[in-house]
Amino acid sequence: MSNSDTLHGTLIDEMTLTCEELARACCVEPQWVIEHIETGVLGRSARYIESYRFTSYDLKRARRMYQLERDFDAVPELAAIVVDLMEELEQLRKKQD
Repeated sequence: MSNSDTLHGTLIDEMTLTCEELARACCVEPQWVIEHIETGVLGRSARYIESYRFTSYDLKRARRMYQLERDFDAVPELAAIVVDLMEELEQLRKKQD
């Protein structure tokens, strides 16, 4: 998937993406998204992935995981743990303000 196929813009919380739209927004193949759902590191496990809808939270999480996997050759489970820690750190910083 090339960067020219990437979706750009702001996802409003009420809006959702399909599996293919999420993949395009992250510059990955839909199979990458499906594998991450099946392993439980992205989204909530869905019985029918084709009908699954992704939120802005899922988009941000998927982009972070892909970046960690790509840049550091991290396995999906490790990338998910790092993203969990990043999200927790953001929440703690918000509480301090």
